[in-house]
Amino acid sequence: MAGLLLRVLPTGMYVGRSRVLVERALLVNRRAWLTIVSGFCEPLFYLFAMGIGFGALVGDVVGQGGRTVSYVEFVAPALLAASAMNGAVYDATFNIFFKFKYAKLYDAMLATPLGPIDVAIGEIAWALLRGGLYAAGFLTVMVAMGLVASAWVILALPAALLVAFAFAAIGMACTTFMRSWQDFDLVQLALMPMFLFSTTFFPLTVYPPVIQEVVRCLPLYHAIELMRQLRSGVVDVGMLGHVAYFVVMAGLGVVVAARRLGVLLLR
Repeated sequence: MAGLLLRVLPTGMYVGRSRVLVERALLVNRRAWLTIVSGFCEPLFYLFAMGIGFGALVGDVVGQGGRTVSYVEFVAPALLAASAMNGAVYDATFNIFFKFKYAKLYDAMLATPLGPIDVAIGEIAWALLRGGLYAAGFLTVMVAMGLVASAWVILALPAALLVAFAFAAIGMACTTFMRSWQDFDLVQLALMPMFLFSTTFFPLTVYPPVIQEVVRCLPLYHAIELMRQLRSGVVDVGMLGHVAYFVVMAGLGVVVAARRLGVLLLR
């Protein structure tokens, strides 16, 4: 299906030229589907362990709009955002670093009509698809478990795709600065605290005021707030601020990744 959709894109456009990288990724990973799907399991385990298991001890919490919700309903949209983030980031860092440093794949690509921005958009698009796959699977679980309270949740999937695109773009941009596999410890150093402290498991109000301002700057916090509002149906103009955050983040990531690839591969 993805391959058929990609074929309708004009080949003269950046997105149209980048489709060949997505098609290549689909062909390469068609026999590694278990590896790809396994990344969806981590947030699902968190949902059952923290949302259902630990949630039985916590009881109800205050959610969006001052409404009281069960703890599992509070945690589920946060894990949906984390699914989109993880699927995009890991593909846009580890896989791209291997292709860049060891497989020398991009050197061969730039010998074709493809340019650095084509490579950047193509790889980010594949990471976006992976993040979107995780988000779609998790959203399906949420619906099956009755954890959605509004029809607005249908917009959670395109919102997750935007989140995945932004994280994939920034992930690829950061990967172009990495020198060895040891540098990937910094990726975990950024992702794990952000996952734990971006109101994933507890409300923002538990923090001191200064820490609250720091948390509000984290990208995952904006993703979680967006998902929680869509799940609960508390939709307001403030959501545009979260969307704008990820649009800027995605644009910055694409520009930096394309420029860095141009500097590293065309020098």
